[in-house]
Amino acid sequence: MLIVGKSISRIDRLKKQLSESFAMKDMGAAKQILGIRIIRDRQAKKLWLSQEHYVKRVLQRFHMENAKAVSTPLATHFKLSSGHSPSNEAEKTNMSRVPYASVVGSLMYAMVCTRPDIAHVVGIVNRFLSNPGREHWNVVKWILRYLHGTSDLRLCFEGDKPTLVGYSNSDMAGDIDSKKSTSGYLIKFARGAMAWQSKLKKCVALSTTEAEFIAIIEACKELLWVKKFLQELGFVQDKSKHIDVRYHWIRDALDAKLLELAKVHTDDNGADMMTKVLKNKT
Repeated sequence: MLIVGKSISRIDRLKKQLSESFAMKDMGAAKQILGIRIIRDRQAKKLWLSQEHYVKRVLQRFHMENAKAVSTPLATHFKLSSGHSPSNEAEKTNMSRVPYASVVGSLMYAMVCTRPDIAHVVGIVNRFLSNPGREHWNVVKWILRYLHGTSDLRLCFEGDKPTLVGYSNSDMAGDIDSKKSTSGYLIKFARGAMAWQSKLKKCVALSTTEAEFIAIIEACKELLWVKKFLQELGFVQDKSKHIDVRYHWIRDALDAKLLELAKVHTDDNGADMMTKVLKNKT
């Protein structure tokens, strides 16, 4: 059990109440939870969340620990579609021997917990779970090669003047099969990513503006929920920011000064990686 509270006294009070009803052992400050390492530097006021050990176990499980590492989650030459799915029984039988679903499930756990950098590409390969083809499998192995070279990446949170910032972005008709758009958001607190999403939308956007409308709704709902949650933990936010807000109902939130808007260049927009394949920067 992981206990979080506003103060040590409240945490101690809860632990005492629990110990009166259950046999329990106080393990002290949390160092690991659900396979996620918690690393602290109290003097520097920094905290890191790492899944390095989990990623290495996944690589070993699927025999990719010695694969050649790559520097991007997905190469730009990959253009996945249902056209890459097996078209006959022989191809389906061949692909049934590939642990496609198991690998994608393992990737999803890393993505959900600490790896927003693979959210977009994991979302893509997840679309073909029911009938994956050889090219889909090549992309899954590419993601594993990327994780092999970046297994030590961590989420980092800093203690000085923690600010809540949100980014949103969308593509336009990016899905080859359906022409639907992918929307994404990234929410940061204390300079560290704390919530993110990359999702293929259910409806087809008729314009770039409409695609942005759809994307910003999800970003704003999450941003306001996170803000309320942080306030309950005792963090008072003077300003909350998110990017590219254009949807009409957001005006009420703006009038109530719940959000502050700013235009951010694509090079600085953390949500960019949620909607498209980015080239490696040297």
